[in-house]
This record gives sequence, structure tokens and C-alpha cells, in this order.
Amino acid sequence: MSAKTLGLLLFLGASRLLVAHPLENNTTSAARTAVTSHIPRESVTSKGIASIGYSKRLHILEIEFVNGAVYRYLQVAPSVHRDLMSADSKARYYDANIKGNYPSVRVRPRVKQQFD
Repeated sequence: MSAKTLGLLLFLGASRLLVAHPLENNTTSAARTAVTSHIPRESVTSKGIASIGYSKRLHILEIEFVNGAVYRYLQVAPSVHRDLMSADSKARYYDANIKGNYPSVRVRPRVKQQFD
């Protein structure tokens, strides 16, 4: 196993530990489940995507969707980030080129809408 593959596996394992998990009594504690992202995201104009961030050093693409969900995509080349940011339709570019094509980690689940 290469060092790069091992590093990626360790990163994925650590990232999964940071994702919110219910406590044993089926309640969640915001202090224990909060994930802090250190990848700055830029707001974008899109029907499905709210903001996009990219770490050149780690090759991680982070996308916040309009439903509140945040996902990190690993091993993403800088050219993919550039193409996404310059796409006329960021949601279509995401569907065609990113979704299902890169290892991903859910950082934050979607926010369920509450109706009064």
C-alpha cells in the first residue's frame, strides 16, 4: 500500500469520526458533534450549490448545497475546481463531473425544513 493511499485512508477515517453521530440516548450534543471547516468557501450563484471551497494543498473540494448539506470531495485536481467555478451551471457541472467520481465525506447533513 502506498503512502498516499495510507494517508487518504487515515484522513477518511478521521473525517468520519468528526461527522455527527447520535449519542446513546438518541439525543445529540452540538458541542460533541460540531465539525469546523478550515477550508474557506466562496458563495456562488447556483440553484443547487450555495458555496464552494478548495484546498490546493490537500486537493479537497468542499461544497455546501442550498439544502444545508456540506460534502468534501478528495483527490480533486485544481483544474476540476477551476472548471467548476467557471461553469455556467455549477449544479450541472457537479452532477456530470464530481458526484460519484471522487471519494467523499459528509461534513454536515442537509437541514430538514420545518413547517409551522
